[in-house]
Amino acid sequence: MSLAPSALCINTVRTLSIDAVQRADSGHPGAPMGLAAIGWELFTNHLRHAPGNPSWPGRDRFVLSNGHASMLLYSLLHLTGYDLRLDDLKSFRQYESRTPGHPERGIVPGVEVATGPLGQGLANAVGFALAERMLAAQFNRPGHEVIDHRTWFICSDGDLMEGISHEASSIAGFLRLDKLVGIYDDNHISLDGPTSLSFGEDIPARFGAYGWRVLRVADGNDTEELAARFSEAAVSDGRPTLICCHTHIGFGSPNKHDSSSAHGSPLGPEEVALTKKAYGWPEDAQFLVPEGVAEWAPEMIARGNIREAAWDAKFASYATAFPSEAAELTRRIAGTLPDGWDGGLPRLETDAKPVATRSAGKAALNAVAALVPELVGGAADLASSTNTVITDGGEVVPGDFAGRNIHFGVREHAMGAIVNGLNAHGGLRAYGSTFMTFSDYMKNTLRMAALMELPSIFVYTHDSIALGEDGPTHQPVEQLAGLRAIPGLVTLRPADANETAAAWRVAIARTHGPTVLVLSRQALPILGGSADVSRGAYVLDPGDDCVLIAAGSEVSLARAARDLLAADGIGARVVSMPSMELFVRQDAAYQESVLPRNITARVAVEAASPFGWHRFAGDGGTVIAVDRFGASAPGPLVLEKLGITAEAVAAAARRSIQGA
Repeated sequence: MSLAPSALCINTVRTLSIDAVQRADSGHPGAPMGLAAIGWELFTNHLRHAPGNPSWPGRDRFVLSNGHASMLLYSLLHLTGYDLRLDDLKSFRQYESRTPGHPERGIVPGVEVATGPLGQGLANAVGFALAERMLAAQFNRPGHEVIDHRTWFICSDGDLMEGISHEASSIAGFLRLDKLVGIYDDNHISLDGPTSLSFGEDIPARFGAYGWRVLRVADGNDTEELAARFSEAAVSDGRPTLICCHTHIGFGSPNKHDSSSAHGSPLGPEEVALTKKAYGWPEDAQFLVPEGVAEWAPEMIARGNIREAAWDAKFASYATAFPSEAAELTRRIAGTLPDGWDGGLPRLETDAKPVATRSAGKAALNAVAALVPELVGGAADLASSTNTVITDGGEVVPGDFAGRNIHFGVREHAMGAIVNGLNAHGGLRAYGSTFMTFSDYMKNTLRMAALMELPSIFVYTHDSIALGEDGPTHQPVEQLAGLRAIPGLVTLRPADANETAAAWRVAIARTHGPTVLVLSRQALPILGGSADVSRGAYVLDPGDDCVLIAAGSEVSLARAARDLLAADGIGARVVSMPSMELFVRQDAAYQESVLPRNITARVAVEAASPFGWHRFAGDGGTVIAVDRFGASAPGPLVLEKLGITAEAVAAAARRSIQGA
């Protein structure tokens, strides 16, 4: 076997990227051209990975945060032996291809997380690095370091402009995540032109202030300099590392070198030919992989097999010395839950004292945490208010990662992406929490969790205008509708303590897709009934004259309206619907059993936006909701002033019956 020299391999990465973008007539050729040497040097000489087994637990994690440079990653994966064919590269950006425009988790082996929205990948990488440190603290024993890998990421100037990068880099530096290495593609070009139009900060000084070690590479094409800095970064000095690499976007293109025109558009046939000529490449060859370059794939697979075998031997020795720990780590890596994990979830009787669902959430969380040791998480400086502390779980602090409670600080956006990274890493089950209205800061992380089908859990408290005196800045109105609109995200707004415990059961049991738990600040009565939220909705009280549908705290209000109607001889069915998404997934027979079509007199009520409720209220029904911002006053008064009352629901039901 004769391996081609790195220069030929690097140009193969460039030309594959150029050809794929040109064939698709869409994409970003410039960054892969400028990053090719960096990517090749990293993947072949520094990244510990096993292309033949991309899920090997001992692997380094790699994240391409600037996901628009996806052809860089696809080319590297193909050339280093991952299950990605040349034909897959030829179908770049085509419908149902394995090479979408931005990397997507679960489509191509070797893609750890979906990236594209800038800054998300960087923050996911922080989650990966944190997961490694936490698992190492929990499982490693002297002489048996079975958890010992690095997380590498590449980021662009666009990543570092995004606010999430500040949040994530700040907490990474604070926690001293020394197994995290970032590579900054400093090419001075953004889509609209030179970065000097909008970006002039001193990146090395900024990251130094965060507590990172900063290294520099003057020429991103100098593989010797790259190798030296990558090797230096792989030796910890107690800090995360950022390697600032000066590169040239569109490298080698005679007319688009160092130009924004190479950023987000194909080079064009003439420029492709000129660029290949500049590389010494056959100008008419497309998707050419020279024989010596192709030989790198089996070589990299063989190297990966050696790494994996060495780790397997290390783990076997660990399992002999620490059998219970090895069994527990194996279970966690497999993603299975312990037997009887939900056996301790509490259930209250109807005569119990009313309790806020955020408080009930604390009890449920800790009941689960006692039996699911991989459950970890925290809040954006609000754990004492959202009640999301794992009692006696210990704290994650700089240099000590054995705890289970993570203090994310007031960094909601980064918190969400770090939670996603923790869950994508494997071995941990992570949640994050804040007030419901601040979920807006996390919208993209929620969307990415759903896109990647990650089992992330997000706990949002202070769920409605009923929180009262904090006023409209803190009273969510439109947030529920927005969450329910995200494909693959399950939102649960439980009505009492028992539904809250059941909601936690659903969240933990979901292994594919994120879950949001929406909890109240105010105390709510215990309702009784099955509290079976797993099917999205159920009949709390029977009745055949009309249906009252509600979620969360408004279920109690609907029950009060039922009592008012009963005094008039009207039998109202009360339906608790904590999750629209789960309910619409049920079969037609179950949906009919909950919302019979022959009962057209319906009222849906929620102290939030009406969006989404009309599909359940039906043509003959009414939706009582909030179509304005709230007000600063005691919660009951705000509800009354905005028309969220039992009397209003009962009156609407009477009108609906009359019109039926």
